Amino acid sequence: MGQDKPVYEALPLPDRREISDAEMLQEVESFLARMKTRHSIRDYSDRPVHRAVTEACIAAAGTAPSGANQQPWHFVAISDPHMKARIREAAEQEEEKFYAGGGGDEWLAALEPIGTDAAKPHLTTAPWLIVIFAQRWGLRDGKRIKHYYVPESVGIATGMLITALHTAGLSCLTHTPNPMRFLNELCGRPENEKPVMILAVGHPAEDATVPAVAKKKKRLSKIMTVFEGDH
Repeated sequence: MGQDKPVYEALPLPDRREISDAEMLQEVESFLARMKTRHSIRDYSDRPVHRAVTEACIAAAGTAPSGANQQPWHFVAISDPHMKARIREAAEQEEEKFYAGGGGDEWLAALEPIGTDAAKPHLTTAPWLIVIFAQRWGLRDGKRIKHYYVPESVGIATGMLITALHTAGLSCLTHTPNPMRFLNELCGRPENEKPVMILAVGHPAEDATVPAVAKKKKRLSKIMTVFEGDH
């Protein structure tokens, strides 16, 4: 028997928070202050991160909204040193081509203030790598099912994952070698899934640094436009 087709059923809102306007502002300002301490790093310590912490962060990402609630994502969490080494080797091969000119002069110039190069030691030093896959389509009863708003959905889930990792006291770095199809084979993922990102996850090394330019964020007036009506 195949799975029953999902049908619409309205449920009372299961979770609700009733807080005052002042409490709302206090909560979000506290959250903003915490997020201002989030930094992408490339220097990791060898301090281990318990699997349960990684799992809880990924579970939080799995609560993200998605097109038609299809949840078109899969997260592969890797702590195995041999597998991380294989990923680093394959990624650095692609990065060497990129920094040798494959990325183009404009892109390479944009990266100069970040201080990156083809060497990616964080891929083996960080205790965990989380490879994020986007499911371009799904399967039901052996039939191909179209997924909707896949990049948007996976992007939201990834942002929630990064936020969860920061909340747990961890640091991470987004890494997107191009092309990334080698990750399907290494991670044993099917052809309907597209690797979109590697997150290196762990605790910062004692001598960890961040690029000075990374601390320069756009002012609110540069990222927000408001059209406010009469109240």
